[in-house]
Amino acid sequence: MNQIAEKVAAVSPSLTLAITAQAAKLKKEGIDVCSFGAGEPDMDTPDFIKEAAVKALAEGKTKYTAAEGLFELREAIATKLMVDNNLEYTPQQITVNCGAKHSCYNAILAVCDPGDEVIIPAPYWTSYPEMVRLAGGEPVIVETSQKNGWKLTAENFEEAMTPRTKMLILNSPGNPTGSLYSRAELEKIAEIAAAEDIVILSDEIYEKLIYNESEHISIASLSKEIQALTIVVNGFSKPYSMTGWRIGYTAAPKALAEAMNNIQSHTTSAPTTFAQWGALAALTGDQQVVSDMRDEFDVRRNYMLDRFSKISNVSVVEPQGAFYFLVNIERMGLKSMNFAEKLLSRQQVAVVPGLAFGADHTVRFSYACGLDVIKTGLDRFEQFCLAH
Repeated sequence: MNQIAEKVAAVSPSLTLAITAQAAKLKKEGIDVCSFGAGEPDMDTPDFIKEAAVKALAEGKTKYTAAEGLFELREAIATKLMVDNNLEYTPQQITVNCGAKHSCYNAILAVCDPGDEVIIPAPYWTSYPEMVRLAGGEPVIVETSQKNGWKLTAENFEEAMTPRTKMLILNSPGNPTGSLYSRAELEKIAEIAAAEDIVILSDEIYEKLIYNESEHISIASLSKEIQALTIVVNGFSKPYSMTGWRIGYTAAPKALAEAMNNIQSHTTSAPTTFAQWGALAALTGDQQVVSDMRDEFDVRRNYMLDRFSKISNVSVVEPQGAFYFLVNIERMGLKSMNFAEKLLSRQQVAVVPGLAFGADHTVRFSYACGLDVIKTGLDRFEQFCLAH
């Protein structure tokens, strides 16, 4: 008798976590591995954030908060959304979750019934389709092109829609591509979503990591009509290097916020209380730490862009945000898993196969690692490419 639920058996394990674990194992064995796999900043959480959590512990702030999170934090998030994104929400429309990944899953659970379709542009963050499957929905993968900067067009969106389409997932800036949607691109997508009453899950976790004077636009800010159809997801992991703290949040229309609160009250309850006090300090403290991190990533981004441009049999689109390069390896004649395994075994360089992102002709390089690792790793990568 098969005791595993079908919807769980159909879910694939995370290749990004698997590659990171494999690289860590080799390092533990004393092998010099250059790992480009991790999706987390290599900088430590700023001291003032850690100190706020320690203070909360010392003051006995270790009990439950409301299922939707600490009121003071939700109030600060609502202020942040108004100041940064021109979005008006009450604290009652904010739900604090156990990381932005949890935020995405709660949002999908709140919206999708079995058989509902969710449009996901590929390359996509690896967990989106699996979350949809776990919720009983059906992911509809729409391929995008490198020529178009790996972005969904309004025409792509319209062609993928059916009467069962319930949600579109947008990630801008995006993982694994670093792509950033412009206001004009978002306006066209929003017009279609509003006409067809399709919910948009707008994952904006990399919002603060944008380069070249580019501007982040939240699709929910385009009109009241589209805000009423949008669930904004954001969090603290990427901008404040708080990946292990597991604090994310959603901002949504009241009925959807209440539905997500209800889901959370029966699953995790609220996130860790003293971590929420740390998150509050992150939002209300000196934001120079975010600028400094972005500047450091930009140095690495420019260095890698220059190096990739000189390798003849691969190509990249310059990332406008996040901290990833999606490298097209089609001319190498290898699929992404085979490529990644050979690169790791022959040159001790760890990258994530594009298969994890629905783009098997690519591999992802994270630049959330030191410049010394980047330089050595790209030397080795170049040698590997030249040998093919």
